Amino acid sequence: MIATALDIALGCFAFAILLNLMHLFRAPTVVDRIIALDTMVVNGIAILVLYGVTVASTLNFEVAILMAMTGFLSTVAFCKFLLRGSIIE
Repeated sequence: MIATALDIALGCFAFAILLNLMHLFRAPTVVDRIIALDTMVVNGIAILVLYGVTVASTLNFEVAILMAMTGFLSTVAFCKFLLRGSIIE
């Protein structure tokens, strides 16, 4: 039962990444593209965690934490660049 639920959840998050890719290429503004990329990172983290639960590995959780920190910092850097024109002052 849990294996079926994990497979369905992995499929849903994979489909969400495909929808994010479509939105990334069709987005009218740069801000929409940044949001689509950030949402893709969140979905990728969810896929990593679900895969870690599936194979009973703790390494995937550490990779997911690193990916979350990197995704957050990249989103902040993109937004700061859009607002000020430079990242480092």
